[in-house]
Amino acid sequence: MQLRIFTEPQEGATYDQLRRVAMATEDLGFDAFFRSDHYLAMDTDGLPGPTDAWVTIAGLARETTRIRLGTLVSPVTFRLPGPLAISVAQVDAMSGGRVELGIGAGWYEAEHTAYGMPFPPIGDRFDLLEEQLAVITGLWQSAPGERFSFAGVRYTLADSPALPKPLQRPRPPVILGGKGRTRTPRLAARYADEHNVGFSSVDRTGEAFERVRAACAEAGRDEHSMVYSVAQTVCCGADESEVLRRARAIGRDADDLRRTGLGGTPDEIVDRIGQFSELGASRVYLQVLDLDDLDHLALLSDRVLGQVG
Repeated sequence: MQLRIFTEPQEGATYDQLRRVAMATEDLGFDAFFRSDHYLAMDTDGLPGPTDAWVTIAGLARETTRIRLGTLVSPVTFRLPGPLAISVAQVDAMSGGRVELGIGAGWYEAEHTAYGMPFPPIGDRFDLLEEQLAVITGLWQSAPGERFSFAGVRYTLADSPALPKPLQRPRPPVILGGKGRTRTPRLAARYADEHNVGFSSVDRTGEAFERVRAACAEAGRDEHSMVYSVAQTVCCGADESEVLRRARAIGRDADDLRRTGLGGTPDEIVDRIGQFSELGASRVYLQVLDLDDLDHLALLSDRVLGQVG
């Protein structure tokens, strides 16, 4: 089981804070540092303000050496697919081939309103997602020297040199998240290397995984070629008093975190991770909300990673 650190910088974080977490992620043996891609806080005043996800990852690509880096997930409403393919390919080269693209339809209307971005209905956003996946993977996977063209309803590309190529070949891994019943499984089976289910119960996670496995079978794809992963809020303490202290620090109830996330002592968290492992999950994204509590990461490394890694 791989454990990845997952942050929510829109709730209030500087680049320097993110850098410290990323460096601790690398030093403590975790597999990856990921961040959300949002421009507006949800539970705080958001001070000092948002940081751009791909600018952040570009910086961390030069300051880290081992860990994987990526977004969970970049909304299709934020960027055009051609420029996004260029940015991710460039950051992939900057990192020495350690970048992964999590991409999704987007859901947070308020941040679009706040920063002047269109927010079409959900069906239209899934149309955008499908075409962006086709464009981005097509640009990356076209052979060197070949031109790439695409004639879609939402996007049209004509005679593109499809450059730059990412360092990872045929392309960086693509992560598609969600619990959708129809389009999400179909798109995952066609385009994704990893399917992620975020902040869901064990039972509902298993149901989502089964829908993707069925979509893979329908598409003639080996279901085992897909990585299955989960994202869960983590709040770990060496003892009950530490669990309560960390839960209070992030404004959450410890008992609720035990029911709905990864809350409790290291042994409790190992047991819950084991339940997701039984479903076929091989990666867990640990959503850490207190970015100044590096001791939390050290405890997770010492008492959880060693038992599940």
